[in-house]
Amino acid sequence: MKVTFVCHGNICRSPMAQFILKYLEPKIEVDSKATHTDELGSDMYYPAKVKLTKEGIPFSKHTATLLKSSDYDKSDYFLVMDTENFTNTVIRLNGDPQNKVFRLLEFTGENRDVADPWYTGNFDKAYDDILKGCKAFLENVNRKI
Repeated sequence: MKVTFVCHGNICRSPMAQFILKYLEPKIEVDSKATHTDELGSDMYYPAKVKLTKEGIPFSKHTATLLKSSDYDKSDYFLVMDTENFTNTVIRLNGDPQNKVFRLLEFTGENRDVADPWYTGNFDKAYDDILKGCKAFLENVNRKI
């Protein structure tokens, strides 16, 4: 199984989610992508690295990359951080005929977005939301197996 996390710039939320899910379930192939070109080529934002380190989540070198329509067939799930990027993800993928695109917090039963710490500065809240979403996603997937 392959999961691709998606956010605006691919430097905060989606790479945090990538490394959190990989930590929780090493058997899953995990990637992350951006819907915009703002930060392409950039590493994960330093405060995101600090938060992952504080929580004991290992991470490796990250390079922000853009989501492309060709990614659709390479992933089983696209887990998106917010409503705006959900829309942009579906557009960038040229649709979602196989229903692979979800907002991450849908799996928790909550109809809300993972707040962007780039704007809020609150990496603790983003981490908590992402962790909660990843755990709920894994529970959902395990029920289907």
